[in-house]
Amino acid sequence: MFLNMERGSFSSRLGFILVSAGSAIGLGNVWRFPFITGRYGGATFVLIYLIFLAIMGLPIMVAEFGVGRASVRSLAQSFEALEPRGTKWHIYKYLGIAGNFLLMMFYTVVSGWMIYYLYKMAAGGFEGLDADGIGAVLGGLLSDPATMIGNMALIVLLGAGVCYLGVQAGVERITKYMMMCLIVLMVALAANSLMLDGSSEGLRYYLWPSWERFIEYGPREVIFAAMGQAFFTLSLGVGSLAIFGSYIGKRKSLTGEAVWVIVLDTFVALTAGLIIFPACFSYGVNPGAGPNLLFVTLPNVFNHMPWGRLWGTVFFLFMLFAALSTVIAVFENIICCVFELTHFDRKSIIRWGVPLMILLSVPCALGFNAWSGFQPFGEGTCVLDLEDFLVSNNILPIGCMVYTLFCTSGKGWGWDKFIAEANTGAGLKFPRWIRPYMGYVLPLIILAIFINGYMAIFMK
Repeated sequence: MFLNMERGSFSSRLGFILVSAGSAIGLGNVWRFPFITGRYGGATFVLIYLIFLAIMGLPIMVAEFGVGRASVRSLAQSFEALEPRGTKWHIYKYLGIAGNFLLMMFYTVVSGWMIYYLYKMAAGGFEGLDADGIGAVLGGLLSDPATMIGNMALIVLLGAGVCYLGVQAGVERITKYMMMCLIVLMVALAANSLMLDGSSEGLRYYLWPSWERFIEYGPREVIFAAMGQAFFTLSLGVGSLAIFGSYIGKRKSLTGEAVWVIVLDTFVALTAGLIIFPACFSYGVNPGAGPNLLFVTLPNVFNHMPWGRLWGTVFFLFMLFAALSTVIAVFENIICCVFELTHFDRKSIIRWGVPLMILLSVPCALGFNAWSGFQPFGEGTCVLDLEDFLVSNNILPIGCMVYTLFCTSGKGWGWDKFIAEANTGAGLKFPRWIRPYMGYVLPLIILAIFINGYMAIFMK
């Protein structure tokens, strides 16, 4: 009882779905998914991506939700609560908790860029600038450690402030309204882009099936791109979804809840492309990939657009909400893990955690300026690339492998207990016949993603 009182719980199903979706929805939905969709064949790529979401993302998400709800614990104690006596599944918690800290160490820095660009756009800081001038704004930000650290610290304070209010009053209530606003803002931005002259060309490039582009880049590259996006977009493997599973009751089966989270995540990713491509093609601007898409290309598009300053401000407000929803989710996971390990109260953990998180995030901010000489993967790389590699290419796939095997292996929690938990409550049921696939084929897919991630880094 003490544990549950300290940890709290969600008050509604809607809150659980929106907060879980907020954990999954992040900056990658906007600056990676639209670009690779257009590049690798539009609707052809989307179809492959959706297949991998169904056969890979959904079962792992149900597994993580199931471990959280059955144990009523975070990553710090969930495996211990469910594993057979004498087994060592709980050892993964140390790597998983480290992954949450590493993720925050670079995600808070990048999220801080959203605050900076929101202010610059609202204040008219891009008006009258050409593409080179807008690029210089990004260069100026990255070369200024004080501004970088200040914005990062503000993101940490905002995320911690929400968690400080508690699970229902803070994490659930604020994230729920933030996600509702995010969806409304996205729909408004997409509608505006689709009404621009020449938008149909961008829409055709983005979503019209193109087997030519599929063949041009080759089936292997396209399939691994779809597989990787489906894998990484949902933030699986580090307990961020397990913690929210531990906050809900048994009224609804977990498969239906996971489907809703995936639908919302996919909606945001697809709608981001509806904002970007019609606008870029309308004004003859080439949509690049990565940070340049958000911080150079799109401000350039908004400069050309009627009421561009307003639409640009709305866009970066939406981006701030997307970033903050992930920061809040990961912060909540860390707080609960620390509580279960130490039994310090929530507010004390946050008071000590804020300065620690700011300190841990400083190397990433300095990696673009004062420490730019540190290039872990060769010329042009920085601290962020190293931290992202450790999380995305190592901890996430290892975590997904652990959750999958834990739920299917007789030496783990076991299939019967997992399926009983997953199917408790009304709603869509997880199929029993999928056990051979989940126990043998899915781990091989995860292993393939793990190996391909290393090949992409070290065998260029």
